[in-house]
Amino acid sequence: MPLRGSAFLAIWHDIRADAEPEYNLWHTREHMPERLGIPGFLVGRRYVNWDLSHHRYFTLYEGEHPETFRSPAYIERLNNPTPWSNRMQPAFLNFVRGACRTTASVGMGIGGALLTARLHTERGMAVEPGRLCESLNAILDLPGAVGAHYGAAALDITSVKTRETELRKQSDSASFDGVLMVEAIGRREIDGLADRIASIAETLPGLNRIDAEVYELAYMLIGGE
Repeated sequence: MPLRGSAFLAIWHDIRADAEPEYNLWHTREHMPERLGIPGFLVGRRYVNWDLSHHRYFTLYEGEHPETFRSPAYIERLNNPTPWSNRMQPAFLNFVRGACRTTASVGMGIGGALLTARLHTERGMAVEPGRLCESLNAILDLPGAVGAHYGAAALDITSVKTRETELRKQSDSASFDGVLMVEAIGRREIDGLADRIASIAETLPGLNRIDAEVYELAYMLIGGE
């Protein structure tokens, strides 16, 4: 189904191997419910790909609007992490986080697997909405695809330094211009579509580079539930 709201927060990272069992427990039982309790946070999803050595985890938060991700309520939580969060944040590695304004979103239902692609374009080059919708609909027509979404990066929204930022010792610079996400019914299907998705994405004007990974859905929580 189309993403809810008009913005999303995309997060890629790894976790220290000794902390992974506790991370999955913490993220499911405390962290995601806490985030979904913040006004404007609508849906949270956690994905994983155990085959990856870099950016094994991906988390997606769908937001009511871009300002959700620098609202006073959210910043307050980032500056006052719980005791469990204080213990977990130093275990994060290769952390990349960026808010995006949802430009286009099509589909029906939630897929069991997801491809994420961080797009790097010519400086100042914006993807034309009509061309973008045409590309997303072409992706959605591929066998096994159930959703396609694109967001233009709004990295200024998530550049505020907070207590959680200080706790994470390994954070990458979030330098990308847009995020393409494609959902498919399962891992086998998204793996089979990856090259065709890349070929379609490469037709977007001004594209320099694509950093793509595939993931399986591990957990999803809807706000208010």
